[in-house]
Amino acid sequence: MTSSTSNSLEVEDGQEESLSRLLLRENKHYRELRRIRSSLAFRLGTSIVRALKFPPKLLLLPFTLLFVGFDWGLERIGKKKFISEASHHHHPVKNRHCVVMFPTNGVGFGHFTRLLAIAKRMKKLDSTLEVVFFSTMPTMHLLKEHGILGYRLPGRKEYNDTSASEWNAMVEENLALVFAAHRPSMFVFDGAYPYRGMLNAIKGRSGLEKIWVRRGTFKKNATNIPVDSLVHFDHVVRPKDSVPTDISREVLHDVEVSHCEPIVFLDEDELLSREDALSRLGIRQNMFVVYIQLGAGNINSIGSIVTQCLDILSQKKNVHVVIGESMIGSRLSIKGDRVQVLRDYPNSWYFNGFDVSIIAGGYNSFHEVVHHKLPSICIPNTKTGMDDQLARANAAGSAGAMIVLDDPEPGSLADAIARILDPAHRDQMKKAMADLNRSNGAAEVADFFTEMLIV
Repeated sequence: MTSSTSNSLEVEDGQEESLSRLLLRENKHYRELRRIRSSLAFRLGTSIVRALKFPPKLLLLPFTLLFVGFDWGLERIGKKKFISEASHHHHPVKNRHCVVMFPTNGVGFGHFTRLLAIAKRMKKLDSTLEVVFFSTMPTMHLLKEHGILGYRLPGRKEYNDTSASEWNAMVEENLALVFAAHRPSMFVFDGAYPYRGMLNAIKGRSGLEKIWVRRGTFKKNATNIPVDSLVHFDHVVRPKDSVPTDISREVLHDVEVSHCEPIVFLDEDELLSREDALSRLGIRQNMFVVYIQLGAGNINSIGSIVTQCLDILSQKKNVHVVIGESMIGSRLSIKGDRVQVLRDYPNSWYFNGFDVSIIAGGYNSFHEVVHHKLPSICIPNTKTGMDDQLARANAAGSAGAMIVLDDPEPGSLADAIARILDPAHRDQMKKAMADLNRSNGAAEVADFFTEMLIV
């Protein structure tokens, strides 16, 4: 990472406070000017004024206005980059030993958990580092125990009658305020789709290393990201998955790419012992414990599958079921003996207390059970917009490390549960998981980022 010291404003310590306040106000004016210049009304008006100043251009004015409108439309859908005549610049400031992380709010905790896994290890490596989260996630309170400051902007759908452009303006404004207040040396984004407001906020900032942690296995027909998204970043980190990662888009835009092993939140020595896990959950030590976590239920209905699982497991003796209820999902209506709901974070803390699990095929859940060798039935969510959970799960299924049900019915579900309750079959799955297992990529990325900050 290039040092920003040579570009810094030379000010006395006592002046930094007032300077920051001035920059907050001044940068706000630049952002507002950029929004005005990028609007369709401004550009159409400019074309008309230019034609009036030079009458021969009036003959071409209808075609000019159509071209301007078409150009603006391409920018709106991310097919073209807006270049203002008055370049959007930021005054050079002395960046601090700080990193701002922006995980988006997906259908679950994936983006948030990956960055928090990296952040807590970075703080362990360097206690002087300030880590700041900016996100739409409603669970920012989870950062407190890690000594991380968090700013939350509600997602667009949480507002009434707010357009995409209005909400992105809020993202740009709020993120710019965070930059002005903390003056970070590094910005890390984890999300499938980069918001336009975020791209505008990081554009042209000197001395700020901009990194995208971009996990994938993406579906072939997944929503395309804006054409200029990657050029806003200096580096892309691609966590590995169970299937090969496609980096053709990064290569096309000549963006530096690094790969790391799958990112997992907890290492083995951070998990509770079986005795402690069962004690905290209030479960007898001799019980066979099944953990069920099928996602937040934000894009698919998980209630019926959970009910089917409970119906089957309730007929088994000495089986206790723990249902992982997402902290960002709706409350589940669960009834039954030897059944309890766990609404905690992270649930992997209790993995030593579980004998088997029934999970969806999200990146984090998948790699957590593989990393901690927890025999699992995987029911991929095929209704996700971009994440190809089926492809991810099938790689483990083919290796004998998981039982994969892409279209669970009562008969196939009962058969899968019967197979995973067989001790011999579980031992085979654990051996297959050990073959798939890799080191934790969170430590790898934390080392990489920490080194970048001190260069």
